Amino acid sequence: MLKNDVIIACDFKSAEDTFKFLDLFKDEERKPFLKIGMELYYAEGPAIVREIKRRGHRIFLDLKLHDIPNTVKKAMSVLSRLDVDMTNVHASGTIDMMKAALEGLTREDGTRPLLIAVTQLTSTSEERMQQELLIGASINDTIVKYAQNTKAAGLDGVVCSPLEAGMVKEACGKEFFTITPGVRFADGEVGDQVRVTTPARAREIGSDFIVVGRPITAAADPVAAYRRCVAEFLGE
Repeated sequence: MLKNDVIIACDFKSAEDTFKFLDLFKDEERKPFLKIGMELYYAEGPAIVREIKRRGHRIFLDLKLHDIPNTVKKAMSVLSRLDVDMTNVHASGTIDMMKAALEGLTREDGTRPLLIAVTQLTSTSEERMQQELLIGASINDTIVKYAQNTKAAGLDGVVCSPLEAGMVKEACGKEFFTITPGVRFADGEVGDQVRVTTPARAREIGSDFIVVGRPITAAADPVAAYRRCVAEFLGE
């Protein structure tokens, strides 16, 4: 079972850019846990996953599947052949879709990566959710309900902002994972995310994993920024 950790969002446009970044960490005893998102995966395909895994990194494959249950099941059965540690769907796809995803991801020997579901993106404010998506409930109530649906479907946890991690734990139990983007250093820029907090505060609130992109990847010294993030989040 994976333990609490910092996940670096490798939101690069190519394998060349990715490996240039990862080469900075070649002497690190701790091989960073990495998130491979849509941009990189769509640019490079499964080969980038296999090569990063070969280099000894754990991988969160962040493709946020959201489609009819049968399509998601078939897609997950393909992704199950990749040796990733975590992958995800959108919780708004319904319990049936999430159950289908879990079924497709589970290999014949019963093994599978962690499967989590996205509640609401950290770029989504309550105002946008209500005015543009016509969801009348509060953002907190919506996220908790999506998390409860995710647990009912048999998944391992959810992606939410750190600000909602504690309430998700209260609703779904302490063993239910919370993976939280929207983490910034206290002296850093917020960027395009609206529900954010610091690594230390994320830990206090209840985040099991934090996903950190630009505060590390765009730092003048990415290795130092990563070490700082680990120290603040894990208290090391």
